[in-house]
Amino acid sequence: MIDYSLRTEHPSTTKTDAVAVAVHEGHRLSWAAQEIDKASKGALAAAVAAASFSGRCGALLPLLNVPGVAAKRVYVFGAGDEKPLSAKDARGAGRALAALANEQSIAELCVFPIADNAKMIMQQMVLGSSDACYRFDETKGTTAKRAAEKPSLKRVRFGMPAADKDSGSLLKVAAATASGIEYTKYLGNLPPNHCTPKRLGDEAKKLAKSHGLKVTVMDRKQIEKLGMGSFLSVTNGSEEPPRFIVMEYSGAKKTDAPTVFVGKGITFDTGGISLKPAGDMDHMKWDMSGAGTVFGVMKAVGEIKPKQNIVGIVAACENMPSGKATKPGDVFTSMSGQTIEVLNTDAEGRLILCDALTYAERFKPRAVIDIATLTGACVVALGGVNAGLFSTSDSLANAIIDSGKTMNDRFWRLPLEDDYQEALNSNFADMANVAGREGGAITAACFLWRFAKKFDWAHLDIAGVAYKGSGKEKGATGRPVAALVNYVMTME
Repeated sequence: MIDYSLRTEHPSTTKTDAVAVAVHEGHRLSWAAQEIDKASKGALAAAVAAASFSGRCGALLPLLNVPGVAAKRVYVFGAGDEKPLSAKDARGAGRALAALANEQSIAELCVFPIADNAKMIMQQMVLGSSDACYRFDETKGTTAKRAAEKPSLKRVRFGMPAADKDSGSLLKVAAATASGIEYTKYLGNLPPNHCTPKRLGDEAKKLAKSHGLKVTVMDRKQIEKLGMGSFLSVTNGSEEPPRFIVMEYSGAKKTDAPTVFVGKGITFDTGGISLKPAGDMDHMKWDMSGAGTVFGVMKAVGEIKPKQNIVGIVAACENMPSGKATKPGDVFTSMSGQTIEVLNTDAEGRLILCDALTYAERFKPRAVIDIATLTGACVVALGGVNAGLFSTSDSLANAIIDSGKTMNDRFWRLPLEDDYQEALNSNFADMANVAGREGGAITAACFLWRFAKKFDWAHLDIAGVAYKGSGKEKGATGRPVAALVNYVMTME
């Protein structure tokens, strides 16, 4: 994790490995670039002109030994036209600058954001630089290989026009958000033989010690005692024992209603008896990304310490085929007392989440938000840009959507209407766990809605955004930790 801090020094006198300043399109220099240009007696502007530097967002121009400048290097980054950078472009600039620093074996970088909207830009640059420096190397075999891939960038300083309390607080939140995102990526990228339900329980206990959380980890006997027959139906075929994990952060009065985050923790999903095709089944280690998101949010919350009560709930198990596995046509009784006919064992996420939602009632929450890689139908509908959002509360939905826009971690609201419920009718139970192919993400949300009647509730289907399944960027994305941490902070 990068060390982030603020500086109020002049751009030309900052002693560091590299300073980064912005130049707009048309060779228009930002305040910090102007100051360096003055100190260098026009050398910066001359270099920009000689290189025909476009100034477009994403462009970079590294300069070495600029006269009159204390830093060894000056990185010029494009800031587009005169409008303030968008969150997306600011994060991209932070990512590009950090990547360049790693290429050039730089340990410390001091960035001077543009004066307009500097705090937002700083926040997004933290997330971008963290993303550029994230590495998963736990299962790389050799120490030499891990060392060779380790990023050189250790410290990022932000040279703000003037230090103030707000900047410091925002930097703390941004750094904690980045820490939470990295933790979510780490858990998601662990191989499924490493990231078992027991491992998630152990990770929760570690988080309790390091971040001041109260953690309860329940085993199968305790889950059975709670009457979570729907949850347990999913784990019947697995040798790995399930875990039901509750993480509590207390930052307000005991009487203050908490926000509850509920995460789907299927640490590997074969589909059970309704077996998935072999191709890309390795992607199913990311079927615990909802749980990973809850872990990331709770880690960030433990570092920020907001004056709120926050609860994280994770239902964790595997979905495997065996002689003991749930069969299509089996009927189980959920914790709520409602019975469910399992028509497709590959629609298992909703079966563990429904019991977790019932459990959440005991906290008398002000809002419950569940996060799950729930349906392929949501991927078909929204691709990898927006996550799906369903909610019983307009105010809750709007707050999440606004946070997503602020953090460039976006959601698109889909309908939640009674007309879709008929498709879940069963002749043999109170409901079936699947409907037809049409509106699959909606009917899945409608299933969960039946267990979320006693509180304001939002369901986030992150199947399309939680990971990238191929190419050099294959791995967990850490979405939507940024949006949810921002949501928590807007509730202060």
